[in-house]
Amino acid sequence: MLTPLSRALGICSLGLTAFAAVSIQPRQSSLDTWLSSEIKYARQAILNNVGSSGVWVPGAKTGVVVASPSTCNPDYFYTWTRDSSLVLKTLVDLFRNGDAGLLSIIEEWISSQAQIQGVTNPSGDLSSGGLGEPKFNVDETAYTGSWGRPQRDGPALRATGMIAFGQWLIERGYTNVASSLVWPVVRNDLSYVAQYWNQTGYGNRFPNRISYLWEEVSGSSFFTLAVQHRALVEGSAFSRSVGATCPYCDSQAPQVLCLLQNFWTGSHVLANIGGGRSGKDANTLLGSIHTFDPQAGCDDSTFQPCSPRALANHKVVVDAFRSLYGINSRIDSGAAVAVGRYPEDSYYNGNPWFLCTLAAAEQLYDALYQWSRQGCLTISDVSLPFFKGIYSSAATGTFSSSSAAYSSIVSAVKTYADGFMSIVQTYSHLNGSMAEQFSKLDGSQTSARDLTWSYAALLTANNRRNGVMPAAWGEQSATSVPSVCIATSASGTYSSVTISTWPAISTGPGGLTTTTTNTPCTTPTAVAVTFKLRAMTAWGENIKLVGSTTQLGNWAPDKGVALNADKYTKYDPLWSTTVILPAGQTVKYKYIRVKTDGTVQWESDPNRKYTVPVDCGTTCAVQADIWR
Repeated sequence: MLTPLSRALGICSLGLTAFAAVSIQPRQSSLDTWLSSEIKYARQAILNNVGSSGVWVPGAKTGVVVASPSTCNPDYFYTWTRDSSLVLKTLVDLFRNGDAGLLSIIEEWISSQAQIQGVTNPSGDLSSGGLGEPKFNVDETAYTGSWGRPQRDGPALRATGMIAFGQWLIERGYTNVASSLVWPVVRNDLSYVAQYWNQTGYGNRFPNRISYLWEEVSGSSFFTLAVQHRALVEGSAFSRSVGATCPYCDSQAPQVLCLLQNFWTGSHVLANIGGGRSGKDANTLLGSIHTFDPQAGCDDSTFQPCSPRALANHKVVVDAFRSLYGINSRIDSGAAVAVGRYPEDSYYNGNPWFLCTLAAAEQLYDALYQWSRQGCLTISDVSLPFFKGIYSSAATGTFSSSSAAYSSIVSAVKTYADGFMSIVQTYSHLNGSMAEQFSKLDGSQTSARDLTWSYAALLTANNRRNGVMPAAWGEQSATSVPSVCIATSASGTYSSVTISTWPAISTGPGGLTTTTTNTPCTTPTAVAVTFKLRAMTAWGENIKLVGSTTQLGNWAPDKGVALNADKYTKYDPLWSTTVILPAGQTVKYKYIRVKTDGTVQWESDPNRKYTVPVDCGTTCAVQADIWR
């Protein structure tokens, strides 16, 4: 492996998996058998590319995720915020599902990202746009060469990866760790997204220089906006979980979603507004799978994997590569093919990518899960071309999971999805390694070897195939599209974060069952409980909290606690107040609406009930409600 000096001297090595020496051979094992071994290789390959213990990336700082060991032709020996965040989100999901050995890697990555956030770079410093810098040197210093910057998806994806771990901490009783170590780093990224998601300059309709996923053109990117919307929505929920708020998340998320609707052409999703391309692009497949919520339905506004828009788009994108690549030439029109970035691609002569082909499979596995969860699937005029492409008898209608038609359609989709996985199996090396691309002519691997993102994409697609889903992010509460899109932004909070050590965190024997930390603390006698209520009100009306204790007025409306509406917006009608309550006490309560004439309207029955926490070290808590 090259040292920084050898790279400077122009010494180049492809390492152990030199592409020219590897021939494509037919696979002898079934897809299931291959995946059972490939997922082990992929997990280890990712760890090999993470500093400082990764054997493929000597010189990388602890926690730094290197894109590839390749140091020239092409030189990917850097850390991209986008790539590393997607990779770590994959590891966090594996960790949440029982892979306890990944804990230290996740902690080290968060510590490293806190350091990188504070590095002044060509895009700016922490509070002046520097979080949009796309890549850094592996020693955590700024990359100062020319590049397509800024890349505004990185902060959103980094926030999403960290929130997934932060929520696990909260679920296991480590709220203080999530609040003190994870939230400050996440808050920086959410502040960036809220401030920069819609920089105007080409007019107020579309944001300016939200750089394209593939870094080659500027414009408004579907992928970027989709992941920014998700980050703001789940960032707001995470802030409440740690006893904080994110008003800039709440104000901007609806407008991001509003603008996202402009990418739908009627037949497919336009990947990028600006850049002079057809807009048919795997960018849109990636946007769908990385905003997938397993608790969501087939919602068009967020382009959920099973939505009519996302399925119609899947067909258009995949079909764009059917006749483009020689290796696809003998494949039937209704079968899976190798998928690249976009038809106009010329990078390394324009080839299929492993991660793009895997994204085509993953979207379909996500859709299968969503149909199974809701017990039916619907074929609309919009999605009919997708279904007829793989099942000739498809017709519009809604099909119950107990029907023969449902079983036939689901079977066809599953076979189609597995076809994309089989293509990846065919063109991966016999030892399991995957580069960035494989040749459109003969399938031999090319471009950067052992691309970390390729391995992460394999692991997530395999998980979805096996019904292992990520945590929900709140899509169901964030699908209301404003009637008018407004070019706006909001200022958040930036603060320098240094994480020197992590407290001892137990993953528990046999699984992730931690309930306490090893840090000594005291049992609280009282807790500051913040009650948050979402209730639409008319001008002049007020909300009060009344209940069964002295602190809540003993059910007397005139002695109830008034809520504050300083965070109230038409998109998020939030009222809140904080009350000091004895730890362990169970209270019954309701909200009342005090109208302008002084009359009182009570919530509907039954009474609400809340038990004040007594957890070690807990000094504050949040209770979120919706008016009944």
